[in-house]
This record gives sequence, C-alpha cells and structure tokens, in this order.
Amino acid sequence: MEPLIVLVVVTLAILVAGIAGVSRLRPWPVALRGGLAAMFILTGSVHFVYMRTEIIRMVPPILPYPDLIVTITGVLELAGAIGLLWRPTVTWAAGGLSLLLIAMFPANLYMAINGLATSPEDELIPRTLMQILFLSVSLTVWMFYRRHRSVRKQGNDFELSK
Repeated sequence: MEPLIVLVVVTLAILVAGIAGVSRLRPWPVALRGGLAAMFILTGSVHFVYMRTEIIRMVPPILPYPDLIVTITGVLELAGAIGLLWRPTVTWAAGGLSLLLIAMFPANLYMAINGLATSPEDELIPRTLMQILFLSVSLTVWMFYRRHRSVRKQGNDFELSK
C-alpha cells in the first residue's frame, strides 16, 4: 500500500506546486513522472533495507539465486526512477520499468497464492489491481513521452516545452 500512497501523494504535490505557480511542474506528465519516480525509489530501496528478506521469499523457488534477483531488480528500479527524472531518458526509463513490472508480477502471484502475504493489500486481488495501476501509469508516461520526442527542453530537464 505504501507504494500506492507515495505515487498518489507525490503526484498530487507536484500538481499543486504547478498550480501554485511553479511553471516547470505544471504539466501533468511531469507530475506523473515525479510520482512514479518517488514510488520506484521507495520500492527499489526496500530491496536492500527493511523488507529484503520478505522480497527474497517472494521469488518463486524455480528461479535460482533469489537474493541476486532481488538485488538486480532493486538496482533496476532505482536506475529507472533516476531515469524518469532526466528528460532525455524518460522514454527508456518508463519503458524499462513497465517491462520490469510485468517481469516481476509472477513473484506477486507466487506470494499471494502461497500464503506469503503479510497484509490484506498483499492478497491476490488488491496486489493485482495495484500492479495494473502501476503498469498503467508507467505506460502512460512512456506513451506520452514517446509521442512527444520532438519536444525539446528549454533549460530544465523537468519541463515540457515546444
């Protein structure tokens, strides 16, 4: 649930800052990028601290070296979050994070089906709905910036300008 909260709160905070006059934060795709980046900073960080053991247990036993898999996915999430914040890499980062969400979904299924869920939001239906939302957001960012590749920055990596 924490990733969902971070995604929503940070996205709304950036939107409010844009409305309050920070013109570089005004476009909705910038707010969505910021919220998604914050979410992946959170989820990538817990691959190394706080929930590492639980995340390692989520890796289906058919896959070798679950601790290495968790380390690699954590690094990819953190790199993707950074990539979302730098305008030249937004498309690649959003696309990569979308693929990563799809690739990691079996671990979420494994956790829910095998009784490893530690909270109600980790059960199959809530977890699946959250994953669909996260994937939808990352694909929305990817599609928007892919369509607007010709849009050039003017002095700031966070702004959209024509």
